[in-house]
Amino acid sequence: MTFNPLEQRGIPLDRQLRNWRELNVPPIDPDHCDPYTRCRIITMNGIEVEAIMFSHQLARNTVDPEVKRQLAQTRYIEAQQQKVVNWLLPGVSSVLETTIAYEQVAVDLTAWVARMEPDPYLKQAYQFGVLEDFDHLYRYANLYEMIEHRKAESIVEGLTEVMPGRPTKFHHRHPADNVRDPYVKDETSPLSKLHALTIMSAEQQTMNFYMNTGPTYMEPIARQLYQEIGLIEEEHVTHYESLVDPGETWWEQLVNHEYNECYLYYSFMEQESDPKVKAIWELHLNQELEHLHIACDLMRRHDGRDPESVLAPQLPDVLTFEPNKAYLRELLDTQIDLTTLGAGYVREAHERFEKMQEQIHGGEAPPSERVMTQHDEMFGREYRVETEGEHPDPALREK
Repeated sequence: MTFNPLEQRGIPLDRQLRNWRELNVPPIDPDHCDPYTRCRIITMNGIEVEAIMFSHQLARNTVDPEVKRQLAQTRYIEAQQQKVVNWLLPGVSSVLETTIAYEQVAVDLTAWVARMEPDPYLKQAYQFGVLEDFDHLYRYANLYEMIEHRKAESIVEGLTEVMPGRPTKFHHRHPADNVRDPYVKDETSPLSKLHALTIMSAEQQTMNFYMNTGPTYMEPIARQLYQEIGLIEEEHVTHYESLVDPGETWWEQLVNHEYNECYLYYSFMEQESDPKVKAIWELHLNQELEHLHIACDLMRRHDGRDPESVLAPQLPDVLTFEPNKAYLRELLDTQIDLTTLGAGYVREAHERFEKMQEQIHGGEAPPSERVMTQHDEMFGREYRVETEGEHPDPALREK
């Protein structure tokens, strides 16, 4: 069934405000929930945070007080949505448990987008990034067993494998080599725009999460690992945000944001297994349909263009959380040794990369390597979840 959000009317804005009782949604049960329900929650939190921050930036860059007031009204509802979505996460989960779920999102969301992306250059950008998030999941899973004496299998539940990706120590690149070439807005497909905005938003939320939660642990190795991977998440945001055409006007970006929210809420509503969470996705979709129409009206008035000229005439096939094990193993087998040079990719360690490595590591093992050493000292092994057999790369198989 096709769904065109431009033809659907949602809940009128003056009926969208919720009271405290309505906002006080019960959280999911971490011991009995579908891991992908948690992934959808984390994804939509990142999408809502990006929508709110973009609206703030647009408000700071317009002199029209009426536009500011209109953005403020919509943004307050977005803020309520963000609180509801993020508060679905259970307070009983530790920061590290939530971190592992964040990395499961990064792996399976980015892998799915890479599989579906029609543009070869954009596809390569997602393939490159996912092998790094895959390794982050592995490092955090080993830290989890070390300091909380629990296994990440209880979180990922066999849907996502846990084993080495591109080693984290090699993720530290010269900042200039993290900037990609943008898509061309008038030539790329609307689906590619949605993909770029989705992955940028999700990685940005992961970066924000680590920036704020990293120092909350007492264990030195935990604080250090969050610091290292937090820096890499900044690289990833640079990597993904540079894919977006900077020539898009503020109004074009606004309708893309609202359309993307409709796309994702619709996608998640269609596949959600938890009826209470599904009802939230449906409610938020009906709110976002109205936000989209408001954004379209602003674009017509202030950009002088019809939003239909930049948006897809109907929603793409639903974005799906599902296992991507075979696809990831193929990437591990063929792309694990890539790094970046300029806006491209190479297999050789070039001078700028080697200088950055020398400066950031300072001749010692980074936290991502030391966490593995300490884990081996405690348990005499690594922590892995290899449901599909040995690691594709013989050099990274467990000794």
